[in-house]
Amino acid sequence: MRLDKVIEQNLQTTRKEMKRLFLMKKVLIDGMVELSPQRNVDSRLHEIQVDGQKLRTSHVYYLLNKPAGVVTAKKDEKFQTATQLVAEAERPADLYPVGRLDRDTTGLLLLTDNGQLGYDLLQPGAKVTKTYHVIVNEAVTIEDVAAFKAGIVFHGGVHCQPAQLNILSSKSGHSEVLLTIKEGKFHQVKKMFLACGKKVIKLTRLSMGPLALPEDLVEGTYRQLTLNELQQLKIYFR
Repeated sequence: MRLDKVIEQNLQTTRKEMKRLFLMKKVLIDGMVELSPQRNVDSRLHEIQVDGQKLRTSHVYYLLNKPAGVVTAKKDEKFQTATQLVAEAERPADLYPVGRLDRDTTGLLLLTDNGQLGYDLLQPGAKVTKTYHVIVNEAVTIEDVAAFKAGIVFHGGVHCQPAQLNILSSKSGHSEVLLTIKEGKFHQVKKMFLACGKKVIKLTRLSMGPLALPEDLVEGTYRQLTLNELQQLKIYFR
């Protein structure tokens, strides 16, 4: 949550009082004077002290193993949404999915009500890597690996950043690969393989940045981030 919002919620300050607290250097994060009201903080990661008082936040962070058929949205008139898989009692009004997975794509999805964190994770400069397990309908070759490493060019001239493609198995009519990318263009993975003349049959996201899909998290279920997982996201709190 933005630091100014934390102070406002905890101390019910006016704008004038808020400005004075920062000017008088009475806002400390982890013992250091903080001058930016826009700083994103969480009391499980940061010690937030304002005018001698320790403040608390109450954000939620969930790992969801998204099943096929569910859309990555807060609301949809036709399909079940990712946020609707979270029990209503555990679903704050501002809960939303960070990034997008196609309706038929499965795997790891981060849900949170910390909008600033989600925004910062998706910025191109953050270069958050995403790894996918991909099944395609043709044999994947070393030439494809080289093409992904060089940067795939979509039909129409759109260039992708270099990507890492690892072949797990490859034979006529069926291949399994691991693909790691650092961007998130619309339908990117499917378009990358189409540019090589291949069609994605099944797509599962295994990781996003430091977060990995737990082996014991059944499709359609979710759990809160562990403290260790949340700490690994601290570098994205800006």
